[in-house]
Amino acid sequence: MPGDPRREAVTALNAWSAEQARQELSACCASRRWVAAMASGRPYGGWTELAAAASAAIKALRWSDVLEALDAHPRIGDKAAGQSREAQWSRAEQSAAAGGAESVLREVAAANAEYEQVFGHVFLIRAAGRSAEEILAAARRRLDHDAATEQQVVRAELAEIVLLRLERVAQTAGSSSPGVKAGGQDSAESAADVTGVAK
Repeated sequence: MPGDPRREAVTALNAWSAEQARQELSACCASRRWVAAMASGRPYGGWTELAAAASAAIKALRWSDVLEALDAHPRIGDKAAGQSREAQWSRAEQSAAAGGAESVLREVAAANAEYEQVFGHVFLIRAAGRSAEEILAAARRRLDHDAATEQQVVRAELAEIVLLRLERVAQTAGSSSPGVKAGGQDSAESAADVTGVAK
């Protein structure tokens, strides 16, 4: 019977050394400030506390820290290269959108380019479970935002992505930790409902 990934995540994160905790957390969010905050906040009493801390840490980031996190996300429609956990997660996260019609995917690419011209950074959205049409509609809608409004939307999307990745961090960790069985990298590939994506 499969274990509870949220419980496993909390157990693993509390058990890891500081170095491994930072390494595993960086796969969930590339902001060094966020990683440091989450690593130093251990131990966590349960998933609710961990999720609240993760979201609060995203909210507390400076905008430059958010941009650092965005740099780790490939554009929607761009297939992340390599076998790193982050690349596998990104491919899984974009699986629904990748199956869209070619005409829609071209429109998504055009919306990405326009978004970057307007806001100066990648278009971030939790892509898991969203179709290419839904992502295109969101991109077009968000193009009407002012910079301050869009920054708040980006933080919210980033927080959703981070929470989804945290749920899987123990299952895909690079090595086993006390009381937790770390899964292989294949597990991220098979998780079609995994987390968010960028640009």
